[in-house]
Order: sequence, then structure tokens, then C-alpha cells
Amino acid sequence: MKLSEELIYRGFKAETTIADPSELDTRKNKKFYWGADPSADSLTIGNLAALMMCACFVRHGYEPVLLVGGATGQIGDPKDNGERDLKPLSEVEHNKECIRAQIERVINAGDGNAKDYSTPKLTMVDNYDWFKDMGYLPFLREVGKAFSMTQLLDRQFVQNRIGDGGSGISYAEFSYTLIQGYDFLHLYREYGVDLQLCGADQYGNCTSGIHLIKRLEDATADVWSTPLVIDPVTGRKFGKSEGNAIWLASSDNGGGNYTSIFDFYQFWLGQPDESVEYLIKIYTLLTPEEIDSVMKKHAEAPEKRLAQKALARGATTVVHGADAAEAIENLTSVLFSRDTDFTDFSEDELTEFAAYLPVVSKGTQLVDILTTAGLAESKKKAREFISQGAISINGVKASEDIAVNQTAIIKKGKNKFAIVK
Repeated sequence: MKLSEELIYRGFKAETTIADPSELDTRKNKKFYWGADPSADSLTIGNLAALMMCACFVRHGYEPVLLVGGATGQIGDPKDNGERDLKPLSEVEHNKECIRAQIERVINAGDGNAKDYSTPKLTMVDNYDWFKDMGYLPFLREVGKAFSMTQLLDRQFVQNRIGDGGSGISYAEFSYTLIQGYDFLHLYREYGVDLQLCGADQYGNCTSGIHLIKRLEDATADVWSTPLVIDPVTGRKFGKSEGNAIWLASSDNGGGNYTSIFDFYQFWLGQPDESVEYLIKIYTLLTPEEIDSVMKKHAEAPEKRLAQKALARGATTVVHGADAAEAIENLTSVLFSRDTDFTDFSEDELTEFAAYLPVVSKGTQLVDILTTAGLAESKKKAREFISQGAISINGVKASEDIAVNQTAIIKKGKNKFAIVK
């Protein structure tokens, strides 16, 4: 399967300046760049979709230049509905280092179904490096003079902010698109990059780079965007701005932005049948032949949820590695088996579980266990869960707030667990 065919097969095509996708198959310059601003100390599965598109290009021989926006992160990509709060520079720096490691891990990811995927040549850059010494007047002379106000005011996000009922927009956020445009120009000049990949919501900002390259270098460049992934349950996009973020970080980097590996796996395992084929194409490295085989077997026995299991295993492998995916798969099988007697687990087994589940010390009140382990957002909610029969201790429903003095597995609802030991 050629690159253009795989991109379309996996759903990685939205707006683009490339008239015929097959041009990507024979493109002489095989360098692209993709960027992420350090607005949080972890990326989300929304970012992961774009990174999986990047990985698709890499598998077909393209060389990635991956940008962490230490400069643009100090301003913040304009939202449609209001001004962003400026983050302290120390926080931007911390976030930058956190997401840099995640980008490297995903781009270099492989699994047992992708043994022929070679490790790509990876170039990481930070736009703070070229903006930190740039003067305001030189920027206005070179970049500002290349854009007309009419051109900028026509941008949709600007119209949303300054139109009737809009919240207004600061000069800083208004200028964001010029800064991002200069990134593309800089990478064209210094690295020979003439293709930018992005999510569909960034397409307008990316075309600023095309404009600058044409205006200042008399050269052509292109943008290829991928659709935003929409949560099939809520209808909202996958991302932190929607309040439904699934984070790539599995532990707290300081900002509380993390999703445990167990919960990450369960998220994919819980996807509905009507969405799983769409998601498995985006979030796993399974080949089209393997996906077709999985979906055929799933259709024959949907109650076995084979497609959801393949999706959960594949996505977890990409982000957290094959060993973690296998461990969570085995743990899930044990915890959800109807034949499992939680009191039969040995201390060694519980220690293994504790690597992936919240752990609370013995002797703690049940309400406190639920809040400490993140199974309830407050003590009030914890008491509600107990009174509703949603909490069990070693498989036995709890009816009151008691001290848990023995080693135990606490379960909330269908798929939330904690260890007491």
C-alpha cells in the first residue's frame, strides 16, 4: 500500500494544498514537520492521532522534524471562545521537556505486528531557539510586512473573537499565526522542509508559512492536515479543551495531567462497536490486512469484543510499550473474569497489580480509599457510590464506610479498581 493510499485508508486526510494525494508517493523532498505547543505537561490522544499520521509518513520513507513550541507556547494558540491565560515561563519549560519525551516515544513506537518498521531519523527542534534573539523590529520588517490586515482579519478564529458576541482578541494571540508561519519559513531555510503536517484545526495557521515561503523565498510549500478525532460517545473532539482528555502520561508530572496505563487500556476497550474500526485504523500499527482480519472475526462474535481488545492492545503498545500492554491485557483478563475469587490472590500477584493500579494502605476507611485512589472525586460522592451498591471489597458489595484492614481489591462500577495492601 502506497503512502497516499494508507493515509486515506486510515482517515488521515482533511484539508490540504496537495491537489492529488498520489503526489506524496513520488515527492522528491521527503521532509516534513509537525509541531506541538507545551500548553500542558502531557499530550492527549487528540495529539496522538496527528502523531500516528506522522508515523505513517515515516514508515513510507519520510524524515520527520518535530517541533516543540517553546516560543509559541508562551503565547498560546488562539481559541475560538476566549483569551488564554499566559503560563509562567518555568511551566512552559517543564511542559516542553515532558512532551518532547512523549513525541520521541510515539514516533519510534513499534509492536509485534510491525517488525519491519525501522526506527526513523528523528530531528527535534524548539522554536524558542530562533525566536529568543530575534528583535521586534526585524520581525515586523520581515514577517509583519508580508501580511495584509485584510488577510489576517479574514481568519475564522479572528472573526469568531471580534464578531458579534465575541470576547475580543489580544495583539499577542492575533500575532500567533505570524509566529507559527515563521516557524515553517525557518525550517524551510535551515532544514529544507517544504511540507507541514497538522490537525485540521491548525490548517489556517499553517498556510501562513506557505505564504511566507512564497513571498520571501519565491518557493512553494504544502500543508497536509488530518481530521480531528471525535469522541463517538459525547460527539466532542478528543482533547484537553473539551474536558474529556485521555493523557499520554501515565503518572503525574506535576500538573495532574495523566491517565494510568490501566485506565488508558480500559478507555479503548470500552469503545462501542460502531466506532472501533474507525479508531483502530488511527491508533494502532496494525496493517490493513490485520485490521480486516480482526474486524471479520469481530463480526462473527461481537460479544467477545475482539476488535476492542486489538484496539486497546495496539494503542497501549504505541504509547506505553509492548510489555505494559501485555501486562494490562493479562490483568484485565483476571480482574474481569467471572471465575475470579479476589481473596485467592497472593501477595506477589497483588504486588504485580499494584504497578498498574492505585494503592492505598491497609487500615484506611473505605471513603478515604475511594478518594485517595481517584475512584471518587469527593467524600460525598464516595458515600453515594457506597449507598448505591457501586463499591465492592474483594468481590463483596460494601454497604457502609468501614476500615479496610485486610489486603483487598476495591472495585467501583464495571472497570475501576484499587489495591489495599
